[in-house]
Amino acid sequence: MSDANITKAVLTADGKVLIEQPDGSYRAAAVVTDWDQVNARSEEEVEAAALTDPDAPPLDDEFWRNARIVVPPRNPKRHQGLRLDAEVLDWFKSQGPGWQTRMNAVLKSYVEARKRHG
Repeated sequence: MSDANITKAVLTADGKVLIEQPDGSYRAAAVVTDWDQVNARSEEEVEAAALTDPDAPPLDDEFWRNARIVVPPRNPKRHQGLRLDAEVLDWFKSQGPGWQTRMNAVLKSYVEARKRHG
């Protein structure tokens, strides 16, 4: 499969999903859930929908007997003093908790894009 067919997403520590753009930057994923419709469903309707979802079959005892915890390796972080434009720093901080993780994701995506495209 070529990289052109892959959408790269990052889940931040605060639960936001960021989608990689063609230029290597990230943008917040659009929220498309109609929560009023979800909240209007009865518990029985939710259960019935879940049971018919081909992408999420029920997890039975056999699944849990064979399940294993897999912890992805963490990339070590280093503390580094960094001089940034006040406007850039203020914007990232205004996005709330996880702003440093998002800033790291933006910088990492830039590095990865530069590696791919020279």
